[in-house]
Amino acid sequence: MEEKINKILDKLRPFLINDGGNIELVEFKDGVCYLNFTGACRECALNSITLNDGIKEALMNEIPEIIDVKLI
Repeated sequence: MEEKINKILDKLRPFLINDGGNIELVEFKDGVCYLNFTGACRECALNSITLNDGIKEALMNEIPEIIDVKLI
């Protein structure tokens, strides 16, 4: 499962890296994907929008086993 998640995150990372940030998978447990923003994305005021409108949507659309995506 982690490989599937990272494959999708790898498609999204260039956009985050372009803005000085990145995202990492911390854990997948009980249908929940736990992520951590790094770099500029960690303190960005828009990171919740990036998470919900981009990353969460992409992960949940591609991997039906994911029931939620959370930042830690």
